[in-house]
Order: sequence, then structure tokens, then C-alpha cells
Amino acid sequence: MRVIVTGSCGLIGSEASAFYASKGNDVLGIDNNMRKYFFGNDGDTSRMKDYLTCSFSSYQHGSWDLRERNSVSACLRDYQPEFIIHTAAQPSHDWAASEPFTDFEVNAVVTLNLLEAVRRFCPNAIFAFLSTNKVYGDWPNHLALEELPTRFEYDHSLRGKGIDETLSIDSCLHSLFGASKTCADIYCQEYGKYFGLKTGVFRGGCLTGQNHFGVKLHGYLSYLINCAVSGEKYVIYGYKGKQVRDQIHSSDVIQALESFRANPRAGEVYNIGGGYENSISILETIAILKEKFGYTVKTDYVDQPRRGDHICYYTNLGKFKKDYPEFSLRMSLDKILEEMVKARDNDLRKAA
Repeated sequence: MRVIVTGSCGLIGSEASAFYASKGNDVLGIDNNMRKYFFGNDGDTSRMKDYLTCSFSSYQHGSWDLRERNSVSACLRDYQPEFIIHTAAQPSHDWAASEPFTDFEVNAVVTLNLLEAVRRFCPNAIFAFLSTNKVYGDWPNHLALEELPTRFEYDHSLRGKGIDETLSIDSCLHSLFGASKTCADIYCQEYGKYFGLKTGVFRGGCLTGQNHFGVKLHGYLSYLINCAVSGEKYVIYGYKGKQVRDQIHSSDVIQALESFRANPRAGEVYNIGGGYENSISILETIAILKEKFGYTVKTDYVDQPRRGDHICYYTNLGKFKKDYPEFSLRMSLDKILEEMVKARDNDLRKAA
């Protein structure tokens, strides 16, 4: 099988590239390390490129700028992929506001370039798009919430269930990042429903794992663990540190994408995340890092949340599990934290 992975050196892209290459598939990874442009040296993913090219003979790397439509068309025409995993993105709310055109080009225009190239040159290819829960804007903040000692929680109608795909994406504050990803999300749906392409949209919660390059503006769990291990101060923005996110390991995301590849649907949308069982607040994260791993996190508190930041969000996986009953989460929250702390410990020792 010929596979294209965009954003192949990022968290989900690298996991996908390694997964499919390890099974003998021909994998073309496309990544021009724009993450370094977004986030500086802390976002540099070049070491992942080196790892993939050295570890898997069936992996080849391309550094094309996917904003260049002709390059995208030529690539898909010549390579004739059977499966495309589109993870390339600008992922930060705050960064998007600093360069709106770049954010829109990377998130929306690139997606359209890929979809149109699929329609023209390889219409039988399966296309999986990594969207985001930010397409729901700040609607989750208008749901009935209860403040508990260490977290905010949904009231009894949603508690333990989470957000499903019926939540509106209209009439809310998205952030420019959320708006550009929503545009891409809708285009993927439309190319499935209008043209009949086998497109799947996966609206992720917090995607994480040991290969996550967390930075101040993106990737809270990874960045918080980095701060704990390095002794750097972590800044909590608003909501008393009780804001809640669900965590799904990158390997579980790939299992979901593989389920979709094996039985694709046209223009379908799925919320994908760790769900209630893998949900955790910032305060709870800090407490676990202290109690289980012995790390005391230095913190500052700013009594002003980031605009549009979710107070509480965790995923209802019911729709995906109904369509793909073989899927289940393999990585618990405890396993995720153990893996990530161990990885950061090892990084610190190597740097010493």
C-alpha cells in the first residue's frame, strides 16, 4: 500500500509514518518543519525526520510546501497514494492571531489543495483528516458546568459522557485557528458528500504521547511535564487551573485511522479523544506529578483565560465505537503519564 502522511514529523504524523512503514508499506512523509517557524527551536522536528529516514527503508521524505498547489497536484498524480493521512497544521490559537493569512493558508488552503488533487488524480484514495475539537468554538463553555474541588465538570446530563458530534459549530467564538480548521473540516466533509470521496474527519481532543513536542503555545500536557522535569515555571491561565481536557495517545489515534481505512465512509465526522476515563485538569495533573513521580511544578497564575479556551472538554466516542466496534483505547491516562515522564527524564539525562 502507498501511504502519504502530511506533517509526518509531528506527533500524529510520525506515529502514522512509523506504523505503516513498519508493516512494509511505502510511506511518503511530507513535512517542511514549519513547526520550527511557528514555535522556534523548541518546535523543531528535524530529529524526527532523521529517526524516520534512518529507521524505515520504506519511508521517504519530502519537504515540499503544501501551499504550492502545483507541487501537491504533481505529488499525488505521480505517487498515486491509496491512503492519505493529513495531519499538517498550524495548531496554536495565539500564533494564528499573529499571522492570520499564514494560519489560513496552512490549515485551510493546504487541505483544499490536497482534496482537489485527490479528486483529480486518485479519487479512490482514502483521506483521513485530523481536525480539532476547536471547531465547536466556545460552545462547550455554555453547557451547564459544576465547579468541583479540583476540576470543572458537566452537570449530570453530560457527566461521564462528554461532547458528541451534534454540538453546534455556529454562533460562537472559535479563535482564528479554530476558524481555519473549521473551514478545512467542512471542505473534507463536502468532498466526501458532494464528490463521493472517501474522506473522514477526526475532531481530536488533546492528542499526546512521548513524541509530542509540547511548547508554551501548544500541547499543554507535554509542556507541563517538560516544565515539571526541567524546573521551568508553568503559567496557568484562568479558571483556577480547573480546566479539563481528555488525553488520547497517538498510537490510539492511529488505531482509529486504521479502522477507518479498512472500512471508509464518505464525508463522515468523528470526535476522537480519551473520553471521560482519560480526562484530567491542570490541578490534577500537577498533583499526580508530585504524588506519583516526585516532581513539584513551579507555577504562576494569570487570572485571565485565553480567549475561547475550553473550561471543560472531553470526548464522547460513542459514534466512532458504534461504526467501528473493534476500536478501544489501549493507553490509559496512567500509562500516558508514565511514558511521557520517563521520556522527558531520559531527555534530561542525555542533555546533562
